[in-house]
Amino acid sequence: MQNLSLPSGRSVRRLPALARLRGVAVAALSLSALAMTATSVHAEIAKVPAECSALQAKYPQFKGKTLVNAINPHTPGYETIDPNNPDKYIGFDIDLGETLGACLGFKVTYKAVTFSALLTTLQSGQADIVISDIYATEERAKAADFITYSKVFDGVLVAKGNPKKITGINASMCGAIAAENTGYVEVPLIQALAPACKAAGKPEPEIQLYDNNQNCIQAILAGRADTYVNDVNTVDSAVKAYPDKLEKALAVSIPYSVGIAVPKGKTDFRDAVMAALVTLQKAGIHTELLKKHGMPVENLEAPRLLVAN
Repeated sequence: MQNLSLPSGRSVRRLPALARLRGVAVAALSLSALAMTATSVHAEIAKVPAECSALQAKYPQFKGKTLVNAINPHTPGYETIDPNNPDKYIGFDIDLGETLGACLGFKVTYKAVTFSALLTTLQSGQADIVISDIYATEERAKAADFITYSKVFDGVLVAKGNPKKITGINASMCGAIAAENTGYVEVPLIQALAPACKAAGKPEPEIQLYDNNQNCIQAILAGRADTYVNDVNTVDSAVKAYPDKLEKALAVSIPYSVGIAVPKGKTDFRDAVMAALVTLQKAGIHTELLKKHGMPVENLEAPRLLVAN
């Protein structure tokens, strides 16, 4: 993925060396394990509608193929390793991708990478598609075409009791330390608070950059960071996992949608995925998958294309 450019002169604080090494080591071990095991067992997909037969006839070039989905499997609810079966990924995006594959006649295998490497993996040809809770933005659309499928609502994760009284991506974050993933759209939004903090005579926010959600959450649990802003379902999952240590300050809407990324120039594949997604939504399967994974059905969004101008 091409990371969002970071405005100069803003505060981005890297982790202390020991913590960074631990994070890298944990991520490396996790990804190594995933690379060895995570392609043999597939999700239980929904029965696809009859209209999919017509799509397979229209796009026969994908039928019988095995395509690679690049994922960052550290987002419970969307994509993570099955705690009961290390050979299997689970989550909404996993089910959605494999159901799209069933509709068009292809199977799905996985390549686990860091979040910041999702789009570069696609661009290099090491993956055919990215379905991994990635927000579709104009900047990212320079690297891949997007088919959106979900509205975005962010949550603000804080320690229990919200000791810094953070109320959102606003002046309440002045002087706070935010843990965020490298390449996340929330990074420049938090950095943009610097002028307002300076005008108020307060320190600007500091940002710690990590490679995945779990490391961001652990930063708050360890007291290294004050907040983590990300998809509200991810935040809710963290609160559910650590109800005595974490809480959600609030949910905020941001002007993006979650999208499926496909390579630029492969318009037949893009059109096929779009058509299959529309078919699954009309059949109610998209809604069924949201309910299965405990996600609000209002997150569903009619598919639309986002391509760079």
